[in-house]
Amino acid sequence: MTEGASENFGILDAARSGSREGGPSFSVRHRALRLTWGITWALLAAWTPAPLHRWRAFLLRLFGARLARNARVHGSARIWYPPHLVMEENTLIGRGAIIYCIAPVRIGCGAVISQGAHLCTGSHDIDDALFQLIARPITVGADAWVAAEAFVGPGVSIGEGAVLGARGVAFGDLAAWTVYAGNPARPIRARAINP
Repeated sequence: MTEGASENFGILDAARSGSREGGPSFSVRHRALRLTWGITWALLAAWTPAPLHRWRAFLLRLFGARLARNARVHGSARIWYPPHLVMEENTLIGRGAIIYCIAPVRIGCGAVISQGAHLCTGSHDIDDALFQLIARPITVGADAWVAAEAFVGPGVSIGEGAVLGARGVAFGDLAAWTVYAGNPARPIRARAINP
């Protein structure tokens, strides 16, 4: 495996698995859990109306996610691997959001992931002939907001109270209480909460 891949989150070594030629990137057990999860979510949650947050949270917890009692996830959201999802108090994952949690994703207290946003912890080593799959965790700080259709890349830490504007793209850390926009995301101004 490549440098920095000591924490591989269940990712197989491409040299051994042959993933570049169509072999698996994850173990049979890992893939079986994801398959079972995908079927469960499709049959029991994806179609459910918005108010059934507790039911969807129950299903996520059943598959290993760690959600606070009032964490909310919409049915049309896609959670790739529940054991890697942590949602603290009063958090929300909106409609159509994609949480591609090959590595852990932690969403801090009061943070919002809006509709269509994409948190992506996985990528590939583009300098590796075998195109090794790699992953790094994402952290969204307390009271932060990832706005509609924004993209957050692997290893990004979004500071407390930070905002990533609609369709913004973050591949680097975002400072606390700062508003970012654009591709790549750039700071536009400080965020101040009015009393």
